[in-house]
Amino acid sequence: MNEAAPGVDAPRLYVLVPVLDEAPNIPRLLANLSRLATRVRGEMECRAVFVDDGSTDGTAQRIREAAGSLPVDVLRHDTNLGPGRAFATGFRHLAPILGAADWVATMEGDNTSKVDTLLQLLVRRREGFEVVLASPYMYGGGLSHTSLLRILLSHGANSLIKELLGIRGILTMSSFFRLYGAAVLKRLQARYGDGILETPGFECMVELLAKLIQAGATISEVAMPLDGSQRLGKSKMRVVRTIRGYLRLFWIGRKWRVEG
Repeated sequence: MNEAAPGVDAPRLYVLVPVLDEAPNIPRLLANLSRLATRVRGEMECRAVFVDDGSTDGTAQRIREAAGSLPVDVLRHDTNLGPGRAFATGFRHLAPILGAADWVATMEGDNTSKVDTLLQLLVRRREGFEVVLASPYMYGGGLSHTSLLRILLSHGANSLIKELLGIRGILTMSSFFRLYGAAVLKRLQARYGDGILETPGFECMVELLAKLIQAGATISEVAMPLDGSQRLGKSKMRVVRTIRGYLRLFWIGRKWRVEG
């Protein structure tokens, strides 16, 4: 990657990660983020922002112990509020400190998001896109070691929500793993508030995507191999709660509908 010009501060890459009882996954995750920081050094300064969403297993302490030289902020909810609230807390924290040339990556805290994929997202940003999505449904991606129920839920939610919100040409609606330019986040924050998001659960990523499209964001996707075997412990997604969240979008999603 190209180095920043002498005398010019390098833009920052903030990696925003919501976590809930992920203590066993934290050492490997932070090792991977440290590797990312090394790979982009000279072009970008990498910082991690964790939102501990009510963990009871010492996740926040494990982050502080394993961070090493990687700059890390740990924000905490005393009780579990859901990923939508966690991302809102993270975006609110970043609102006053984002520089015009900065970028924000969002990703899972269970090691199913690969650093190599994030490097591909960063390549796509240099092509002029404001938002880059990681998609397991593109050629070269895929889902492995994932339950059939989760796969069916993902496909069903993608199809229904695309129809509800009038979104076309995007393969993946609900993945956490994305890259956002500071400029487009600031446009959303000016319109919707610093936290951007209104919905509390996993449906928040669909909400955010619809708002990005309404804001005229230029969006691209890259292939993502998603391997559930990299996760230690169980997924934090609760199927019934997630289905309820998507159903809630049918009631409130009209205001985000994209008319084409």
